[in-house]
Amino acid sequence: MKVALVSYEVYPFAKVGGLADVVGALPKYLKKFSVEPIVIMPKHKIVEKNAEKFSYSLRKIKENISVPNLKTDEKFDIYQTFIPGTQIPVYLIANDYYFSAEQVYEGPDLAEQAIYFSAAVFEALKVLGEKVDVLHINDWQTGLVPVYLKTLYKDDEFFSKTVVLLTIHNLGYQGIFDSSYMNFSGLPDYLYNIDGIEFYGKINFLKGGILFSDVINTVSPTYAQEIQTKEYGEKLDGVLRLRSSDLYGILNGIDYDEYNPETDKRIYVNYSLQEIEKKYENKKMLQKELNLPQTNDVPVIGMITRLVDQKGLDILSEVLRYILNMDVQFVLLGTGDKKYEEMFKEIEKEFPDKMSANITFDIVLAQKIYASSDMFLMPSRYEPCGLGQMYSLRYGTIPVVRYTGGLADTVMEYDEEAMKGNGFGFKEYDSAYLLKAVARAVDFFKNKKGHWKKLIENAMKTDLSWERSANEYVKIYNKALNKRR
Repeated sequence: MKVALVSYEVYPFAKVGGLADVVGALPKYLKKFSVEPIVIMPKHKIVEKNAEKFSYSLRKIKENISVPNLKTDEKFDIYQTFIPGTQIPVYLIANDYYFSAEQVYEGPDLAEQAIYFSAAVFEALKVLGEKVDVLHINDWQTGLVPVYLKTLYKDDEFFSKTVVLLTIHNLGYQGIFDSSYMNFSGLPDYLYNIDGIEFYGKINFLKGGILFSDVINTVSPTYAQEIQTKEYGEKLDGVLRLRSSDLYGILNGIDYDEYNPETDKRIYVNYSLQEIEKKYENKKMLQKELNLPQTNDVPVIGMITRLVDQKGLDILSEVLRYILNMDVQFVLLGTGDKKYEEMFKEIEKEFPDKMSANITFDIVLAQKIYASSDMFLMPSRYEPCGLGQMYSLRYGTIPVVRYTGGLADTVMEYDEEAMKGNGFGFKEYDSAYLLKAVARAVDFFKNKKGHWKKLIENAMKTDLSWERSANEYVKIYNKALNKRR
């Protein structure tokens, strides 16, 4: 089975969020299940900069390729590289107009850019002679791929056996644009209706992906159920319920080679479950680096996040000072809304010996926080999958989360009697329940050392590997292929 994973970001070539980690890791594990994967992505400006940083080479292999049907004369070239340490090819669509921005999700026209990339995928595959069984697309930027396949390319023999899986990483981002882009796309006018890609007088790229893909999945079983409700459905709950028989939830995994406390070069000291005392060497070195008092008796609560409402920062802001009045230290890493950036810096001034607010993006510091903290906080309003809690579990750092989406599927409340579970959490989206969950975790750390040791053991033994997830993806690839047959 040949599968083309199509994505706007892929680690290490271009990374903004968890999507890059997923598409950078999943192909390696699909190989173990006799899948032949390739990856297709845009050649963003950052790709050239990252080549030296991550030691990969880029080679132009095709040039001057036209994209028929679109209202543009812009042509593209194809570059090739490989996922580091593998022979899995990555093909990059290069166009100096559409992919000219410094940032991955910026450009002269985001709608035209996504349309261009989606249509170019088909021409790239034909030029490369890559006849794929499955197009595995990701998020709204690739949402029109199945729309093109089922309309303008439906009679193209090259794609006669190709099916599409759409993975929705976050339903909150849908690609909603003015209806005038129908003309640029070259797609049939009949698609502009309530049963097609029309959406409240505009067009919705993700809606197109949901309706035209053969199968759909989200990145956790709980989120797959949540998005079919009004509360989480972002006005697409009706469309998702329509496709419910083709909608699956598959938890993301993490790359156990990349995120391994025994070998990770980004952390201060490597450690294992058998040498867990070395974790506390990391803790003291993080405290020193961030100018916090060096002590093992005070729990360090880490938080790495985009500073936006979705991540639960509105309820956290109501109780953060109460948390800091406990005997704790709080380490934050992230950027986002100015109101939250300023709030965290202000509270840091009030609690200089208890809080370190790092308003930046730093991959190395992130790894140090995962490895060095005692707890990891994720009070999200919603969380399709979440990777932070997976990284923290891998490094023996106990998550404190709101039980929603993938957080509910990966973090199990610790049961003192059975000594089972790997974290703490709360269900109702309310600051009082958040405060109570943090207080419970702090109490265990301070007063129940035997249970805390068992929590760390349970956390580090939790299986969140990509091998498990890749097996599930192969199953739904086959479901899509059987449906097409």
